[in-house]
Amino acid sequence: MRRLILVLALLTAHAARADDLLQVWAQARAADPLLRQAAAYNGAQEAASREARAALLPQWNVQSSEERENGSGARTRTTTSSLSQPLFDLAALRAWDASRSDASAQSARLAAAEQAARERVAEAYFGLLSAQAQLATARANEEAFDRQVNEAETRFKSGLSAQVEADQSRAYRELARGNTLAAEAAVADAREALAQLTGAAPASLQPLRRDLTAQPLPDDAEAWAQRALQANPELRALQLDVQASEQRISSARAGHLPTLSVGVDTNRRRGDGVTAFDASRTPTTVGVRLTVPLFAGGAVAAATDRAGFQRDAAREQLEAGRRAVLRDVRAQHLAVGQGAAQLQSTQVAVQAAERALEATRTGLTLGTRSTTDLLLAIQTLAGAQNAQTQARHRHVLALLALHQAAGSLGDTELATVNALLETR
Repeated sequence: MRRLILVLALLTAHAARADDLLQVWAQARAADPLLRQAAAYNGAQEAASREARAALLPQWNVQSSEERENGSGARTRTTTSSLSQPLFDLAALRAWDASRSDASAQSARLAAAEQAARERVAEAYFGLLSAQAQLATARANEEAFDRQVNEAETRFKSGLSAQVEADQSRAYRELARGNTLAAEAAVADAREALAQLTGAAPASLQPLRRDLTAQPLPDDAEAWAQRALQANPELRALQLDVQASEQRISSARAGHLPTLSVGVDTNRRRGDGVTAFDASRTPTTVGVRLTVPLFAGGAVAAATDRAGFQRDAAREQLEAGRRAVLRDVRAQHLAVGQGAAQLQSTQVAVQAAERALEATRTGLTLGTRSTTDLLLAIQTLAGAQNAQTQARHRHVLALLALHQAAGSLGDTELATVNALLETR
């Protein structure tokens, strides 16, 4: 009996334990459809590379046919075996080089997809926490206004205040009720956003520590920008796209060049219409085949032009991607710095709002402050507390977004943010 009670207690404690960022990421890594789609594309491109390589490897075909003569009804069965090995085919070689570059580019895109998935998980994680914080603030605000309604009605019945104070408090309470309903809908949507990544949203999440301080940045914006140019996997993929397009130009131009292969052909005939001498023989031919393309209707020139235009488009896409990454890095670096300043300012705002609310309550008792002043003070404190919570979330999200733009958002960076969460 004691053992059963202990097991139930452990199961209950485990069920009540909140999930942290790393646990949610582990769930999303196994269940996120976009990440699995990127992995599938990577596998498909690797298979395409092996397919292109097959054109440079031995080719073996066996063909069998049967013929029947109308008059005599004699049947002849012919089996032909053809084995060939390319010796020189520059077009196929360059096509294989291009497919390998495409495979490397897709691997880089898979790495970029993993980093984007980490950021999406963090956004959904802190998005749910932000929505829950807004709901808690809205409910606390509504409860405070409700208490004020009760106090105003009591004062009115006692003849200590006018009806307008009770009506004004009731108006603030009903408006707060609308905010609570909107916050409840936001929480439900944020929970679904997280479930979209993990397959099922956790029951509860570990929040950021209330004493969170600004996280320092070791380098300036330009150092992060240079790091992004070197390490961003999406930029690496675009660079490999340009390399692949140049290799396709070489492959298209090689369509004018001769190809050389060696082959072994055998021909075996059996049947009524075959003489005994021919039936006992299996002729084998070994030879080297040289193929020289002379005219293809302009297809080679057209293919070369098409590959050239595709190369130009890939270059422009690379330049656009480089500019976008630089802009993103600088913007996120600025957001991290601004987040640090907002953390300090919102903390001061909360402290000031708490003092103001306490002073307003005292002033209302002494008759020096009005009910309107108290309602506004309650609303101001709720807004300051919510702003402080959102500032903490934005600060860590900007830090993760900066690492993603720089191409360095890995499990280590998630673990660093995870260490900033409260432990329950």
